[in-house]
Amino acid sequence: MNTRIIPKEYNYTAPQTLAEALDILKQKNVRVLAGGTDLIVRLKMGSEEAMETMLDIKRIPELKGIAYCEKGAHIGATTALADIEENAEIIKNYPALRDALVAMAAIAVRHMGTIGGNFVNASPVADTAGPVMVYGGQVHLKGPEGERVIPADEFFVGPGKSQLKEGELLTAITLPVQPADSGAAFFKKTRVKPDISKISTTVYVERDGETITNCRIAMGAVAAKPITLPEIAKEAIGKKASKALFAEMAAKVADTIKPIDDIRSTAEYRKAVANVMVAEAFEVAWKRAGGAL
Repeated sequence: MNTRIIPKEYNYTAPQTLAEALDILKQKNVRVLAGGTDLIVRLKMGSEEAMETMLDIKRIPELKGIAYCEKGAHIGATTALADIEENAEIIKNYPALRDALVAMAAIAVRHMGTIGGNFVNASPVADTAGPVMVYGGQVHLKGPEGERVIPADEFFVGPGKSQLKEGELLTAITLPVQPADSGAAFFKKTRVKPDISKISTTVYVERDGETITNCRIAMGAVAAKPITLPEIAKEAIGKKASKALFAEMAAKVADTIKPIDDIRSTAEYRKAVANVMVAEAFEVAWKRAGGAL
């Protein structure tokens, strides 16, 4: 793929400030280059993109890096996936996100790809989506109408579609401080490691002693967008944690999801794997919350 040449010519611009970038976005047929792991591949494959100008936002300092405060973590949109994966505070406080990053693609792709690009691409299999959603993350957008903050679990609309409006840029993902005695875990299944997911899940729990006091479940590659399952998650709240309960929750997830047959897998396989994988994610999340089984 790297040996292929992009068959068409486009205007290219790399502004140094967010204000410049937003001004360029007012022009006609501008496409944003954040990491390029999707856009450049499509261009090299001859995809007909409605693009006159490629807007490279990787040189804008305010869109890059990871910062912490008393409210939690602020991850700039163009922060490389590998940088998030290797960040000590992410490893400590948001291990499910690191689970997803370590499981994603090849190392070279993680050094190029960005968390903002993974969200804006709005793929149903986006691996960073599940962890950000269950951690209660928010998506920060900026455009002609000012700034908007959207809960991550409301950001995705459908395949390739999100709440991002014309003229807006995704500027950051933020994650709140996580409660004590909470934990989360991400699991996925692929044909080989660098592949995109056949199915993925993220499970989050909070506990008081042996009792689950809060729960969130997210799934990828089982619908037209990354989804959460709040109604099923509610059924775990107030119950004593056990392998039997986790298996019961996994079975309910498998019965509820409506995956499709596609080139990567079948609906039957996805449901069967969910029945096992969700239970495993519950167990790891519970242990990370400090619980014993």
